[in-house]
Amino acid sequence: MNLPTLRQLQYLTAVIEHKHFGQAAQHCFVTQSTLSAGIQDLESILGTTLLERTNRKVIPTSIGIEISARAQHILSLSSDMVDIAKSEQSPLTGRVRVGLIPSISPFLLPKALKSIRKELPDLEVILVEDQSERLLNKLRTGDLDIAVLAFPFDVSGLDYKIFADEQFWLAMPNSHRLAAEDYVQTSQLPVDELLLLSEGHCLREHALSACQLPTTLQRTSVQGTSLYTLIEMVASGLGITLIPEMAINSDMIQHADITLRKLASSSKPMREIGLVWRPSYSRQTTLDSLSTLFAKALA
Repeated sequence: MNLPTLRQLQYLTAVIEHKHFGQAAQHCFVTQSTLSAGIQDLESILGTTLLERTNRKVIPTSIGIEISARAQHILSLSSDMVDIAKSEQSPLTGRVRVGLIPSISPFLLPKALKSIRKELPDLEVILVEDQSERLLNKLRTGDLDIAVLAFPFDVSGLDYKIFADEQFWLAMPNSHRLAAEDYVQTSQLPVDELLLLSEGHCLREHALSACQLPTTLQRTSVQGTSLYTLIEMVASGLGITLIPEMAINSDMIQHADITLRKLASSSKPMREIGLVWRPSYSRQTTLDSLSTLFAKALA
């Protein structure tokens, strides 16, 4: 029986993820003709059409989507097989690929990397920053080993461990009327002044949820693409925003011309921080060590 190769499965999942042959080829570090030929061979082996091809876009067929989901599982298992062999030789050596979201990485990593280098000198840590959903996709396909995410977040089919939690703080212009308060109740928040990250950033949903505000809340005038952008907007007097506690002592916040106040409410606004990994990922010692060091960095 002629079976698909792992490379062919990688080509398929890349095309369906990027919906573009050229971008998928770049992701796989091959030419577009090589990738296209590989998918054609895969379709020939399976005896079915996986992709609808037009001059402008690529549309996966229903069977193509189903095959791609199974391909992701096969690729993750093959990646974990290599990890098992390496971890058997030495549990805290080799390479581990860690993904982090933008509202965590610039605040956690400066505190944690020094300890990781000291405590785990033989572990090579490769860092990737991206939005939560894309990190989970990379995790499922085996492109990442571990992800550091903020919860609550849907990580169906994956394992996770919470290692920290934190409250939200209110950032406002120095002249804002709430700047005179020692702390701010969520009920006091002027919702029409609230600046949020754009859609797709989990910090947006967490901030709204923590303050018991509707997730459909929109502010049509301005939305930020990063926490740094939001802080600059606040400093310019464009509104107020919510920031996670881990960012309070960062250079970005310390040098900003803004006022900070802790939010106070009966529900204690907070988000949780945790590690996420595939159930088949067997390097438990590495997971435990990183979880401990990350928790200490935020303590």
